[in-house]
Amino acid sequence: MKCIHCKGRMKKASAPFHIDRKGCHLMLERVPALVCEQCGEAYFEEKEVDSIQELIHSIEQKTNELVATG
Repeated sequence: MKCIHCKGRMKKASAPFHIDRKGCHLMLERVPALVCEQCGEAYFEEKEVDSIQELIHSIEQKTNELVATG
């Protein structure tokens, strides 16, 4: 697979992921990914994306519960 940005070679590695959502910051330091050897662009595979989305959904639910009781 080649990087869609620079056409560099992709290799299996890990990459950080972070997102701000509803006043919370989620930071994962080492998520399995394909990382471009040339520009460092990371691509997460479907399994990892699904897991990240589940985490975000869980955080949103807990945040809503906390705000509702506060």
